[in-house]
Amino acid sequence: MPRITTVALDADDTLWQNEQFFRITEQRFADLLRDYTDAPDLTERLISATARNLRFYGFGAKGFSLSMVETALEVTDHRVPGTVIAEILAAGRELLDYPLETLPYVDAALDQLQQRYRLILVTKGDLFDQERKLAASGLAEYFAAVEVVSDKTEAVYRRILARHTEGAEHTIMAGNSLKSDILPALAAGAFAAYVPHDLTWSYEHAEEPLDNARYAKIEHLGQLQSVIDRFEAAQ
Repeated sequence: MPRITTVALDADDTLWQNEQFFRITEQRFADLLRDYTDAPDLTERLISATARNLRFYGFGAKGFSLSMVETALEVTDHRVPGTVIAEILAAGRELLDYPLETLPYVDAALDQLQQRYRLILVTKGDLFDQERKLAASGLAEYFAAVEVVSDKTEAVYRRILARHTEGAEHTIMAGNSLKSDILPALAAGAFAAYVPHDLTWSYEHAEEPLDNARYAKIEHLGQLQSVIDRFEAAQ
């Protein structure tokens, strides 16, 4: 059996743009509150609230919207007008309606990879939103399986790999988050390819596992096949 038979891929900011729309919404949030607070750390407080609320709301636009409302109330001592809250919620809804833009090399890479490997999508966030983006991307036909999870942990990867692959040792995970895509996949026994994105939420930052022989860093998905070839040649 070939060493690697399955390629698992992250979605947001690996296959298509995502974080840039959250940054736009952060700025819109700050603009809406300009007349009601002079808090110098407004963005940091929003990020902190979003991270704190992950265990309640999970990842995605809905949880982010609720965290914006919570932060607006906190920094204004609940004096923010209802009209502003309504505009904040509207900005959150817009996150679910931005046009989808796939990243460079994605289509060609998936077309090449599917000819040799089973492809599975492993993404976290709101089920409705992730299904919408996958449908809008036109990439659904490449994937033999799609897993939308509340978080990406070693245990989650072990469950997914047991369900859809010949085993972790025959799988490579590719994504833009060291914390969610790379480290837990490696811990589960898979290979991993880190594909950095210019915009990555600070929550997803972690140290690169440079001493791990099953880890590689690439500039874009078009380089993934060469990394797989290198891993297999080393066996």
